[in-house]
Amino acid sequence: MADSTFFEQVYAICRLIPEGRVTTYGAVANALGSKGARMVGFAMNNAHAVSPKVPAHRVVNRKGILTGKNHFATPNRMQELLKEEGIKVVEDQIQDFDQLFWNPIDEI
Repeated sequence: MADSTFFEQVYAICRLIPEGRVTTYGAVANALGSKGARMVGFAMNNAHAVSPKVPAHRVVNRKGILTGKNHFATPNRMQELLKEEGIKVVEDQIQDFDQLFWNPIDEI
């Protein structure tokens, strides 16, 4: 079983991601002093069941690809949520990723 404290720390960081910005699994892990990007991904897979809400749609892989999209209610829901925030996605990849990237290490 994964460490629930680690998951809660992941969720706390993800709740800080500003609307219209994105971060990566690795950046969240780095902010927590961990190399566990995969563990951040596991946390995101469970984020739909957490309260208060976690904006899991704002967390992508290091190339800006929507690798977590299959963990949403529909395969297109992650992209729809990003689009609602003004983020353009083409073929499951965030456009202008470098400009939209939010680094949590700068905020905590």
